[in-house]
Amino acid sequence: MSLQVEKLEKNMAKLTIEVSAEELEKALDEAYRKNKNRISIPGFRKGKAPRRMIEQVYGREVFYEDAANALIPQAYDSALEECEESIVSSPKIEVTQIEAGKPFVFTAEVALKPEVTLGKYKGVKVDKMDVEVTDEEVEAEIGRERESNARTITVEDRPVQDKDMTVIDFEGFVDGVAFEGGKGENYPLTIGSGAFIPGFEEGLIGAQIGEEVEVNVTFPEDYQASELAGKPAVFKCTVKEIKEKELPELDDEFASEVSEFDTMAEYREDVKKKLGDRKAAEAKSAKEDAVIDAVIAEAQMEIPDAMLETQQRQMVDEFAQRIQSQGLSMDQYMQFTGLTADKMLEQVKPQALKRIQSRLVMEAVAAAEKIEASEEEFEEEVKVMGEAYQLEPEKVKELLGENGKKQVKEDICIKKAVDFVVENAKETKASKTKAQKAEEEAKEEA
Repeated sequence: MSLQVEKLEKNMAKLTIEVSAEELEKALDEAYRKNKNRISIPGFRKGKAPRRMIEQVYGREVFYEDAANALIPQAYDSALEECEESIVSSPKIEVTQIEAGKPFVFTAEVALKPEVTLGKYKGVKVDKMDVEVTDEEVEAEIGRERESNARTITVEDRPVQDKDMTVIDFEGFVDGVAFEGGKGENYPLTIGSGAFIPGFEEGLIGAQIGEEVEVNVTFPEDYQASELAGKPAVFKCTVKEIKEKELPELDDEFASEVSEFDTMAEYREDVKKKLGDRKAAEAKSAKEDAVIDAVIAEAQMEIPDAMLETQQRQMVDEFAQRIQSQGLSMDQYMQFTGLTADKMLEQVKPQALKRIQSRLVMEAVAAAEKIEASEEEFEEEVKVMGEAYQLEPEKVKELLGENGKKQVKEDICIKKAVDFVVENAKETKASKTKAQKAEEEAKEEA
């Protein structure tokens, strides 16, 4: 195998890879052995026709495709090992010569890791995040816990109100004619949920159990069923059940039921502490993102399209693996959401670009600051990986191989580079938004 590298514009390169005529001949012979039992030649039993006879009948190129498919992966991997450039995309393969008795030649167009010119990365300024927990936030958190512990009770002595959970029968009509899909029986509907078209749920407020009411609505212009879009409709509805939530009293008994504390005062303090911990963690993550964004903004780099496309596909593949672990295939997901593969790739494009930029600038920071991964840090990371997968550290190292070990050490350097730029960042007091200023002025006037 021989390799030639031609650098192209925009951090792209073309690898020309040549495989010897002898290797091609072996691959053609293997393709013949693999396919001969499926090929019929007059005068020969299946699987007994000589290769030359098959090539004479079907053409010399009959085995070329299988031979090329067998040769390309191994030859490309060998070229990667020999190539001194850092390749960061999947290859675009093109066969340029395949003929028995001659070398097999193909090209692989790939993206090369772009060079990064760092700007300012020490002392970048970011807004200081507010981690103070207000009384309103504490009460809102307690309110959510109260909602989740509410009892559902049946109501019989009043009409439908907002937030009620109802069971209804309904049938819809346009121009006096019932339309397909507009009928339902024993349908559960929470008033105010927005599950139905605008105006429908509000039209049920005030209805009594067993009473038939007419609800007048107009279908939205962008309604999914085009034959109904923008048209006025009448729904004849009967409310069959009304239920409401009964919230528990906010007393010591409630506190003891939802927490390890005996009093509401203790429970409130615990809620405040947990909210503070959560806001501190969120602020730490937000600061890290803001610092990295600032370093990226100061840096210069040219991301090849092929590198970005490879990252996009990797992210979609990662998402597919996650939903498959939950028992849902990508085909089912796309059917439910109406997304296509192309739309999904476009959706992840901004995150893919950010992921590439983040890693490139942090690699550059690590190089500039001579950040390295110590053996102790590597061993600790291997230990964490082993605990996650229930494997002994030595087994983890064996599975990683040399390339995997190198990747782990690079990841450690990236984390240390992120810690470095965050520690050296300067926090400034965030300027107030117009809404915040207006709120403060309103409180002062009150």
